[in-house]
Amino acid sequence: MLKFGFAGANAERGWARDAHFPALEAVPDIAIAAVSARTQAIADVAAETFGADRAYADSCEMARDPEVDVVAVTVKVPEHRAIVLAALEAGKHVYCEWPLARDLAEAEELAEAARQAGAHVAIGLQGANALAVRHAARLVREGAIGRPLSLRVVSSTAGWGAVAPPHYAYLQDRSNGATLATIAGGHTLAMVEAVVGAYAEVSARNSILRDRVTIAGTGEEVARTCADHMLIHGRHANGCVSSVEITAGENLPLRFELRGSEGTLEIRGQHPGGYQCGALTVTTSAVAEPQPSSALAGLDGAAINVGQLHADFAEDIRRGTRTVPDFDVAVRLTRLLDAIDMASAEGRTIALAERGRGEA
Repeated sequence: MLKFGFAGANAERGWARDAHFPALEAVPDIAIAAVSARTQAIADVAAETFGADRAYADSCEMARDPEVDVVAVTVKVPEHRAIVLAALEAGKHVYCEWPLARDLAEAEELAEAARQAGAHVAIGLQGANALAVRHAARLVREGAIGRPLSLRVVSSTAGWGAVAPPHYAYLQDRSNGATLATIAGGHTLAMVEAVVGAYAEVSARNSILRDRVTIAGTGEEVARTCADHMLIHGRHANGCVSSVEITAGENLPLRFELRGSEGTLEIRGQHPGGYQCGALTVTTSAVAEPQPSSALAGLDGAAINVGQLHADFAEDIRRGTRTVPDFDVAVRLTRLLDAIDMASAEGRTIALAERGRGEA
């Protein structure tokens, strides 16, 4: 039985409540040993709601709890570093939400700490790990549509629109590291690379279409300093070319359309939080196969892909394997996002070799 400690538990709202706790109910041989929150009162209510034995107002203290085997970090991105380091220093395995850190330097620090600790770590790129995406990647790898030629993606999220709830005000500030580019962009690009392979070069235009955001319930306006629209053009190492649009403030279906020399492949899904938060389906013109099905019963919405990632991570820990996206994957994805930012700012194509992409 693996015992989890959750940093960022809240019984009233939040990603942990909507995705992680429902997901873990479906994963066998996992128990919630402890939770932490911003105040002791919130932590106590979360512990009672989610069945944890202990509640903490200090996430780093929870990470050192001897009864905890795995620390799940689901707090705001600027708080990731301290909790991840405390957990690794205490000998725990760590599941950290994506983005791993505020910037590349922090991500590299955490990846190095994980390597030094020898711990199992997972980064919350549940969309790229989803069964449908892995199925699509296998079909492409096995040549079901021939050689990948071109890919068109439109990926949307209802976030970063004209109005934001108070607890999402911090997402408008680029310096916090939790932006449309890092969250929606990171999840989408992770899926793209999972299916068609690594980018060799990118060009981009990142735009701020709304530079002021109204906070719901208060009418206060805050500045938006992060992009709320992205256009990314790339060439992949296998020669495939791709066009990716990341849109904000609207709940549109995911469009992932890959054309190969011998057929086509599509991935479909829709969720206001982004494709990674919901069920996905794969269709191809070349083969008729059933959709992959999960052994995790009864999951829907945000819990579907998070549950699969938790199940795969737990299996890695038990077997000593390393199959799920880890902190090294997070570092490489952060470097890609930095290259896209540079390409947009400088108006030029960036070869990923310039960014040291091959190194973790």
